[in-house]
Amino acid sequence: MKVLVTGGAGFIGSNFIYYMLKKHPEYELVCLDALTYAGNLSTLKDALQNPKFKFVKGDITDRTLVFDLFKQENFDVVVNFAAESHVDRSIENPEVFLKTNILGTQVLMDASLKYNVKRYHQISTDEVYGDLPLDKPELMFTETTPIHTSSPYSASKASADLLCLAYYRTFGLPVTISRCSNNYGPYHFPEKLIPLMIINALAEKSLPVYGKGENVRDWLYVEDHCKAIDVIIHKGKVGEVYNVGGHNEKKNIEIVKIIIDRLGKSEDLITYVTDRKGHDLRYAIDPTKITNELGWYPETKFEDGIEKTIKWYLENKPWWQEIVSGEYKNYYEKMYSDR
Repeated sequence: MKVLVTGGAGFIGSNFIYYMLKKHPEYELVCLDALTYAGNLSTLKDALQNPKFKFVKGDITDRTLVFDLFKQENFDVVVNFAAESHVDRSIENPEVFLKTNILGTQVLMDASLKYNVKRYHQISTDEVYGDLPLDKPELMFTETTPIHTSSPYSASKASADLLCLAYYRTFGLPVTISRCSNNYGPYHFPEKLIPLMIINALAEKSLPVYGKGENVRDWLYVEDHCKAIDVIIHKGKVGEVYNVGGHNEKKNIEIVKIIIDRLGKSEDLITYVTDRKGHDLRYAIDPTKITNELGWYPETKFEDGIEKTIKWYLENKPWWQEIVSGEYKNYYEKMYSDR
């Protein structure tokens, strides 16, 4: 089987590549990534040593490049991680989110139709559902929860989801969609909550927390997410949406204090900052459908996952120090300038 992984130099995509190379060593994997701000080729340096893996630099909105790649490689499966994904950036510049997340998805599906891909899988987010009230913990997102977006980012992802389902109904494209809760783990880009708090705490820098830190997120260890995607592309029913959650709801301030405690730092580092515009209050995923139909369930408790995550950042300082300094952007040139 040959699998195209778009956005595979990012956080979840790179973890998925490593998972698949280990779980299915007979598969061939091709990564297509534009290496924008969150794409880091050095993340894939170990994968690049594997003869079953190939990296291609390119944008999913580049129709000519994408169609040429599909024609050349004859993919069986496409897993689309490629997306602009930072809410704050979407508020500052919505246009790039619409271009990549919607039009890029269209290009990939057009190519998948033309070259007879057997499964197109769209990586989505629980943010398409909007948010839940803090005072009703019994409420959770299911696959039938109406879409109710809050930011240009979540609106662009919801649009892509609807486009996928339209391509399934209109053209018969074998589509599946997964909507996940907040991921955490190795290779998480340093501007996101957990890695930012780890890195700032290590440097004794202030730990910026939106509002009062009361916003609740359901945290999913990234390897558990990779296992869910693997199950869906092999056993998932075409045309279906699957929610993938971790059963690990935590307030943002709880996360920050856990990290402070593990690193032996002072809570005096916490700085409360002006809340994000349209900040969702609470996300909570109900993964009953994927558990009942496909047998997947989140295996990693947050207490264990956060320990592994902190340990990884402590043991891989050069990786995130290069990102913080901006040096990671030069890795592609170092790798490919003479090729």
